[in-house]
Amino acid sequence: MKKLLVLLVVAVFVGTAFVAVASDKGPAEVKFEVKMGNVTFNHAAHQGLVADCATCHHTGGFESCKSCHDGTKAPKSKDAFHNSCKDCHKKEGKGPTKCKECHVK
Repeated sequence: MKKLLVLLVVAVFVGTAFVAVASDKGPAEVKFEVKMGNVTFNHAAHQGLVADCATCHHTGGFESCKSCHDGTKAPKSKDAFHNSCKDCHKKEGKGPTKCKECHVK
């Protein structure tokens, strides 16, 4: 009986941990501090528009570019964000595409 109870407690703990990790989709808002002016990105709103994290995050995770690409082949974050964000906004016909629409000094 004790073994069954311990097994049940462990199963509930593991199940709860799995649900917590699976439901963590990152912060609701992300702020990038850059020279051109800070960019505040509404991450939660974009999650509702995109079905798969890999659409924006390339690998589906939150690794830095340099974790897979070496220093000479890693894209500049500015280029990666501009290409990904602006291209999607142009394709979808909505969202900012001009500098000062995202960058705020």
